[in-house]
Amino acid sequence: MKEDKQLLVLTHLSQLLDFVTGIGGFIVPLILWLVKKDEIYGMDEHGKAILNFRITMFIFLLMCVPLIFLCGLGIIGLIIIGICYLVFPIINAVRASNNQAPNYPFSFQFIK
Repeated sequence: MKEDKQLLVLTHLSQLLDFVTGIGGFIVPLILWLVKKDEIYGMDEHGKAILNFRITMFIFLLMCVPLIFLCGLGIIGLIIIGICYLVFPIINAVRASNNQAPNYPFSFQFIK
């Protein structure tokens, strides 16, 4: 195994592709994790954290859709989720560059 902090940072920042492509923010980290998890030190931990965060946020998005029609609180939820989609990948990219473990709050452990 070799250490590649730049690839870990790139993996976190690749989530921001959602703002450009719509789905690339899930596909690119998934592919990087599957291909490099046995080659790059820390990729398995960071990749799992990213995917767990993405799956959790998708579930929260699905929960917000009916709330839009029921009481309007779904719009506030969508705004908060959008901010989380923007802020947490950047924070964790900085953490990866400093050799720190990823920390995505509010995320459930689907992939262990």
